[in-house]
Amino acid sequence: MKPIKIFVINFGSTSTKIAYFEDENCILRESINHSVDEIKACRTVNDQYGLRKAAILDFMEEHGLKLDEMDSITTRGGQTEPIKGGTYRINEAMVGQVRSGEYGHHVCGVGVLVAYDLCRESDHAVPLTTDTPTTDEMDPVARYSGLKEIERVSCVQALNTKAMARYYAEQNGRKFEDVRVVTVMLGGGIGVCAIRDGRMVDAPDGLEGEGPFSNNRCCTVPAGQLIKLCYSGKYNLEEMIRHINGEAGLMAYLGTTDIRTIMKRIEEGDSYAEEVMDAMCYQTAKEIGAMAAVLEGKVDAILLIGGMANVPFITGNIQRRVRFIAPVVILPGEREMEALAEGSYRALKGEIPMQTFVPGN
Repeated sequence: MKPIKIFVINFGSTSTKIAYFEDENCILRESINHSVDEIKACRTVNDQYGLRKAAILDFMEEHGLKLDEMDSITTRGGQTEPIKGGTYRINEAMVGQVRSGEYGHHVCGVGVLVAYDLCRESDHAVPLTTDTPTTDEMDPVARYSGLKEIERVSCVQALNTKAMARYYAEQNGRKFEDVRVVTVMLGGGIGVCAIRDGRMVDAPDGLEGEGPFSNNRCCTVPAGQLIKLCYSGKYNLEEMIRHINGEAGLMAYLGTTDIRTIMKRIEEGDSYAEEVMDAMCYQTAKEIGAMAAVLEGKVDAILLIGGMANVPFITGNIQRRVRFIAPVVILPGEREMEALAEGSYRALKGEIPMQTFVPGN
């Protein structure tokens, strides 16, 4: 019986991650780094399309992989209106929302455009995505903001968040649907989520500045002061959005988002850098406490995941503040490529639904 061939792509800010799977087995994996100059040469995020697609086609040619032999091109999803978790077939409606930028711009959206077009050039490959960044499974009570015009929505790295929670459950001989965990994604942004019954029942809108501050994003700021800043005349709409997501966080305080550089400064006695990092961990711990309340204190574990979970200063600082709630489990890095491949494999085999993106549903 022929294996199901799945080609996985995952775009980061300066990297293109690629993996080739046959059934559930990873055959090839590579991360291609793009220079800062290459990225800067692209005026908008969507302008990276040609650069990213060329890197993928070069990889396929180098390794003798033929597009027509693929059963799926699967990618991390892009910014659309909120949708339920699961595996989706990428269609014109999804592509249109991602390309428009109506729900935000992120380079992972370029992956949606590339995967869709590659499958159109293929004999039979299906474009798929799993647990997109706009996965929204929040309980109704979590949606209230206090302003009737504004409803809270989820916008986090749902793919890795749910993948790591599943991994934790598997490692402990339990079903994903039966665990109650607080997940802390320590990546370019910091997203703290409450997971219960296999759903992210509460999560922040990290792209719009909710939750702890992080590398280049602000946290939930006092509304009155934010409104005054918006009307100060210093920023137009586009500049203000960039100010809270791009120029904020560690970048604003320390002039860099490079954690290694910051840790070196701390080791050399920079007390201000240490205080800033301590504040980031402090705010993260506060969010963990809030999500523990969402789970009514019944928390099996607090999972610290993502790249910054490799930094003892960060994990130790958070752990010290929250270990009274539940055991803290450190799971550095990500399982995004495996989660994408697994979602596609199971959907192609009919083990889980291959969902259709329908705007307004």
